[in-house]
Amino acid sequence: MKTAAVSVKPLPASSARPRRPKGSWVGFLYIAPWLLGFLLFELYPFLSSFAYSFTDLNMFKSPNFVGLDNYRKMFADDDLFFQALKVTLIYVLIAVPAKLIFALLVAMLLNRKLRGIHFFRTVYYLPSIMGGSVAIALLWRYLFSSEGMVNTFLQALYLPKFDWLGSPGLALYTISLLTVWQFGSSMVLFLAGLKQIPAELYEAGQIDGASRVRMFFRITLPMLTPIVFFNVIMQMVNAFQDFTAAMVITNGGPLKSTYLYGLMIYQNGFQFFKMGYASAQSWVLFAIIMLVTLLIFKSSSRWVYYGDGEK
Repeated sequence: MKTAAVSVKPLPASSARPRRPKGSWVGFLYIAPWLLGFLLFELYPFLSSFAYSFTDLNMFKSPNFVGLDNYRKMFADDDLFFQALKVTLIYVLIAVPAKLIFALLVAMLLNRKLRGIHFFRTVYYLPSIMGGSVAIALLWRYLFSSEGMVNTFLQALYLPKFDWLGSPGLALYTISLLTVWQFGSSMVLFLAGLKQIPAELYEAGQIDGASRVRMFFRITLPMLTPIVFFNVIMQMVNAFQDFTAAMVITNGGPLKSTYLYGLMIYQNGFQFFKMGYASAQSWVLFAIIMLVTLLIFKSSSRWVYYGDGEK
């Protein structure tokens, strides 16, 4: 018996490729505003500042290439650089832990089933929306002035008043309170994490006779460590870049005790018009933030616990 040979024609190369669905350009059209904004207002300034950091750009003449002179001057001749770096590190160590502790406490209070709890959650989140504005910083300066409402309240209780903004030992703590007051974003994340903790864990703890404090450190806090990790990273990055409170409330004083790194960059770039030098300082700050972030990521394997039991 003879079998008939069947010839199979190969498919055209064009038909083997997946065709782009019609109308896919619409998606690119939707993201075009964001893409253009990112390229023009983020990526281009980011790369330009790196190039400017090797020049003497002062906004009045064409920049000249100076090599590493800006970086040499920063580390060898500028005493204010080390003062600003010291103040900023202290500020981060004060503001970030205090903000996260306060946010966690408020989140635990708002995790209860109470009447009108949604209203209170909204109210407690509002400071995060308004807290970074100049108007709130001016209000903060008025509240903590020598004759402000805080000292008036202390005198009503027959307590001594303090020079909150004029004392080098208190000024940095005072502007740190403004950052702590903006705890809303961290609170929302902690609240979401609290709702994901299985109730069975607390029931087992109650059966074993564990107190609330013990259950917090043995159940709540370990289960929240991924949220803590994320909040630490985000709030640390924001704290290193803060400058509004230091500029509006104290202008870096008294005696440079609130002279934050962000304020130093702003003054060099927009008050003294040393844009090349300010760009170099910005890249040093970028390197510091990256280093601290990498250290936190490196340490996370020891204290961050996930639901699958892995660190």
